[in-house]
Amino acid sequence: MKQDAGRLKMGVTLSLLLAIAVAESSSAQNSQHAYPSMAPLSQYLMADRNAEIALARSAAPEAISGEATILVLGPHGYVTAVEGKNGFVCMVDRSWSAQFDFPEFWNPKLRGPTCFNPQAARSVLPITTKRTELALAGQSRNQIMEGIKSALAKKQLPPLEPGAMCYMMSKQGYLNDSVGHWMPHLMFYMPLDADWGADLPGAPIMLNPQFQDPEKIKVFMVSAGKWSDGTPAPAM
Repeated sequence: MKQDAGRLKMGVTLSLLLAIAVAESSSAQNSQHAYPSMAPLSQYLMADRNAEIALARSAAPEAISGEATILVLGPHGYVTAVEGKNGFVCMVDRSWSAQFDFPEFWNPKLRGPTCFNPQAARSVLPITTKRTELALAGQSRNQIMEGIKSALAKKQLPPLEPGAMCYMMSKQGYLNDSVGHWMPHLMFYMPLDADWGADLPGAPIMLNPQFQDPEKIKVFMVSAGKWSDGTPAPAM
């Protein structure tokens, strides 16, 4: 009887694991096909310009974002809404700033408040603005990738500057359908050969594949521990 009970328990456990695996697979497939192409442009734009400015500023503490240049998304690309004084540039990323194989590459709900330091504003922000230009011109995901490759080959995009980083500490962002606003963090842009021990057990550093291909930039993420308004963030 004990042997039969053990077999029954094992059968139930295996069935449960199989059900979980099937559910996760189905969920992954649904996610991958939820955003197969670009939505209508209006879904990516924010009707309230002041709301977008405020959202962009929320990426970093006020001591930084308060004196930063602010960009907002228009029908043909990002435009300057506020001229800054400190060399930082804050804006709200849209979905096409993610890695090209991201299932939510065209998710119109994504809003990623980002504040680039001067080095990143000069050398990383141009990647985002180029991707945006191509996306708003009606290019497909593959065409955008080829456009970036071509711009890199023709040296139309500047090389990565040492010290490039950005703040993503907003409570109000929406980074994807799974994590919502996720956690406040800093991102550091490095050459592909940089090794920070990211994603190793116990390491506080994570690797973001955002610009590994074709831009050849490694993006390391470090949790900031608190939101841009200074309030504590939940543990990672």
